[in-house]
Amino acid sequence: MASELSIIIVNWNGGEFLRRCIESIVESPPQVSYDIIVVDNASTDDSVRWLRSDEAKMCLGKARLGVLENAENLGFSRANNQGIAHSEAPFLFLLNSDTEVRPGAIDALIATLKSDERAGMCGPRLVNPDDSLQPSVYRNPPAAWEILLSGSRLYRLLPAGVRGELLLGGHWDHARRRRVPRLSGAAMMVKREVIDSVGGLDERFHMYGEDVEWCLRIARTGWLLIFEPDAIVMHHGSQSSRKRWDTLETERRIIDGQLRFQRYCLSRWRLISNLLASSAVASTAHTWRSIRGRSTDETGMVLGLYAKHLKEALWRK
Repeated sequence: MASELSIIIVNWNGGEFLRRCIESIVESPPQVSYDIIVVDNASTDDSVRWLRSDEAKMCLGKARLGVLENAENLGFSRANNQGIAHSEAPFLFLLNSDTEVRPGAIDALIATLKSDERAGMCGPRLVNPDDSLQPSVYRNPPAAWEILLSGSRLYRLLPAGVRGELLLGGHWDHARRRRVPRLSGAAMMVKREVIDSVGGLDERFHMYGEDVEWCLRIARTGWLLIFEPDAIVMHHGSQSSRKRWDTLETERRIIDGQLRFQRYCLSRWRLISNLLASSAVASTAHTWRSIRGRSTDETGMVLGLYAKHLKEALWRK
């Protein structure tokens, strides 16, 4: 008998974080029938060995676990799509391996999706390990005015409430349920019928940018994306990335993923205007750091990325 919910966790050397993620699900399970599907992207630690161990079986209790092993790291999008294809559940919860669900979180997400037939995806309130807010709702897609307003810090001239509603992200308190343009890929619950109608994650993205593109594609087809503050998930953040790349390389990949998303999804002229706005902001930051005698490694890298994508956009037919 198929479960009503499949929780899909893509793992790469998750180790202790993966264990704690699964333990949190078992300790705070949903009221509906569910299974956990771990898609392992060729981990070299003891993740898979633990998943198949007696200790894991004891931890799981009656919870059902499926493990899909890849011979190489196929990336976040392809691995999640594997888990989706392996499931027959009407609800799918894509969950990062470095998260921990709080009591009632999964039920709150399901209830929100069931409350409106137009609701296609739902995301929780993410918190850091110290319980501080981790912003997870952003504008989508970005616009040049937003980039300039944020980058120049002119948003400080706006009242806090206006700023929050206009810019979202760290400006918004994430305190109420609402329709939103974008949710975080760290924890996204989606209806099966949404995937049947718009498809899964875009496999052109290896890591970073795929969740933004998916949210936009879902919203553009008329489905609602809902933020549910009563569902709380703790997210350590970037644990797999830190094991693969240093801080500068991780940031480069995040920005590159965001820019490739814009190249795929925006008109040429909107892309160019966004790149020009971003370049102006980055150039100002680069110059200011140089004047103050501070390292320009980060700002130089960012400027180089914008220049590369701007050149490609200008020459694109």
